[in-house]
Amino acid sequence: MSPRLFAAALASSLAVSAAFAQSGPVKVESAWARATPPRAEVGAIYMTLTAPAADRLVGVSTPAAAKAEVHDMTTENGVMRMREVAGGVALPAGKPVVLGPGGYHVMLMGLQAPLKPGQQIPLHLTFASAPPLDVTATVRGLGGAAH
Repeated sequence: MSPRLFAAALASSLAVSAAFAQSGPVKVESAWARATPPRAEVGAIYMTLTAPAADRLVGVSTPAAAKAEVHDMTTENGVMRMREVAGGVALPAGKPVVLGPGGYHVMLMGLQAPLKPGQQIPLHLTFASAPPLDVTATVRGLGGAAH
């Protein structure tokens, strides 16, 4: 192989490797939900996300609810408010982003059934750049909290 051809092949290989590293999967840890009362129509799911390159969580779906949205909880003038996060949640490269009680979370609306302790909730996460992920959240008791 000529040195020029070898250099071109090496450069191409490195470019492909760098592109794959930047668009690799987002790491999801500790996905969980709190159990809901018998006739509840809403629930929430929490987790920690770490992206290898800057990205955004832009969508969530689950067969457990008619609709799933990424929400943020804020307190304004002593009143707690939840709103869908327009454009999704920013995931800075290599930095864990916690979706937890009192902040960002996945809001489930139109639950198909109450969330019961021990139940596994399938989720499909969509990102702006990274490949989509299918993960499972475990339902904890009504008083369940993050580890």
